[in-house]
Amino acid sequence: MATYEAFDRGVEVNGQTVLTIVETAIGRFSEAYQERALQALAAEGITDPDPEEWYPQQTWLDTFETIAEELQPHVLDRLGEQLPEVATWPNDFDTVPEGLQSIDAAYQQNHRGGDIGYYEFEQIEDRAGELTCYNPYPCPFDRGLIRGVARQYASVDAFVFIEETGDTCRRDGDDTCTYTVYW
Repeated sequence: MATYEAFDRGVEVNGQTVLTIVETAIGRFSEAYQERALQALAAEGITDPDPEEWYPQQTWLDTFETIAEELQPHVLDRLGEQLPEVATWPNDFDTVPEGLQSIDAAYQQNHRGGDIGYYEFEQIEDRAGELTCYNPYPCPFDRGLIRGVARQYASVDAFVFIEETGDTCRRDGDDTCTYTVYW
């Protein structure tokens, strides 16, 4: 499956998530970026996102693809990095491993209807772990998300480093990417 292609056409994304990313996360970059994201949503049929509604994930993914193409792919990395700060997030813990495990919980609560995918974390060393991302979102977004979560829970003196270490990658049409995270 290629990046930006929902695993299941029945999957939906919570409207609050859409609004948070477009209004808050992209809004941190510039008003122009925010306006372009709103235009991309409108082109996909979402003209006034409602936080109480659910929207087709494919529509959201098409919007992500437009954002990456028109505003540069690195924007997706920075969006992912901001998500733990701006989105509703489970945060009743204070360690990096618990934070990285929470990515799946946040993902599950903001997607519904069919095969939505997952994030699976496994600690492999005292200050390292692997996170397998099985979802249709682009690699830069997930790398930013992982970095943002790890930095949020790492000690102030920790250097968070992420490298792609799996045998498969969504850039190549696979369904998963695996990252090793050091903190």
